[in-house]
Amino acid sequence: MSRKPRDKRMSIDEVVGSLESGMTIGIGGWGPRRKPMALIRAIYNSDLTDLTIVSWGGADVGLLARAGKIRKLVYAFVSLDTVPLEPNFQRARQAASIPEIVELDEGMFQTGLKAAAERLPFLPMRAGLGSDVLVNNPWIKTVTSPYDDGAGHEELVAVPALRLDAALIHLNRADVHGNGTYLGPDPYFDDLFAMAADKTYLCVEQIVDTAGLTVDTPVQRLLVNRMMVSGVVETPRGAHFTTCTPDYERDERFQRAYAAAAGGTDEEWQAFHDRFLAGDEASYQAAVQANTLENAR
Repeated sequence: MSRKPRDKRMSIDEVVGSLESGMTIGIGGWGPRRKPMALIRAIYNSDLTDLTIVSWGGADVGLLARAGKIRKLVYAFVSLDTVPLEPNFQRARQAASIPEIVELDEGMFQTGLKAAAERLPFLPMRAGLGSDVLVNNPWIKTVTSPYDDGAGHEELVAVPALRLDAALIHLNRADVHGNGTYLGPDPYFDDLFAMAADKTYLCVEQIVDTAGLTVDTPVQRLLVNRMMVSGVVETPRGAHFTTCTPDYERDERFQRAYAAAAGGTDEEWQAFHDRFLAGDEASYQAAVQANTLENAR
C-alpha cells in the first residue's frame, strides 16, 4: 500500500514479522474484553516461541499456552468470566508446560506497568505484604521508606517494572498516525501497556480520519497517541470472541464452544483448530460467520 509520511498502517503479517522469539510481549485488554485476538491468532500460527507474556489474561494466554509459545507468564488472572478459569491455561498449569510463572496481585501488576512506563526499576506499594505473592516469588524485594511518618519507617513492596519489548492492544478507532480511541466503558490499562513497551502495535475496528476520532464523543476517549504507537492494523472484528463494546459484545456461544474444545480431548481441540485456527484471519472470520449461520437455523 502507498504510505504518506507518518502513515503507520501495517498488516497482521507485518506486525507478527516484526516480532522475535524470546521477546517480552504485553497484551492489552482484560480477560475476555477487547483483546487483540487477530494478532494472537497470527502468533499462534507463527514460528515465534520462547515468549514472555504479560497479561490480564483471557483466551490470548490460553491460545499461546496451547501452542507452546510461552516460556514465562506474568499475570494477575486468566479468566473468561463465564468460564472462571481459562481451560487451555488450566491445562498448561496442570501439566506444568509453562516453564516460569509469575502470579501477581492485580494492584502489583498495574504498579509494575506504571514503573516501566515511567522508566523506573520499581515502584513501592503496600499490596503484596503478608501474602503468598512474596512467598511464591521470593525474588521480589521489600524496601524501607526513607521517611518517618510518625509510625516508623514503613516497609513496602518494591514492585519490579514490567518492561515490554512490544505491546499489542485493540481499540475501536484510530487514524493512520497511531492516535487511538476507545468507545466502550473502560480503557483496561492499554495506555500503560503502550507506555511500558519499546514498540506498540495497535489493531482497531476501523481506521478513520483524525477529525473523526472526536466526532459525537461526549467525553475524552483518546487513549493512545501517535508517539506511543509503532503500527496500526485495521482488523474488523479483530477482538472476536472477546468484547469490543459498542461495536460488538462477547460471542458467548462461540466462547462456550472454544472452552469445550479446550477442556476436551486432543481430538476435539484438533477439530476446533482445523475449523477455526488453521488459516489466516480472513479464514477465521469466514468460519465464524458460517458457524453463526448454522446455529441460527
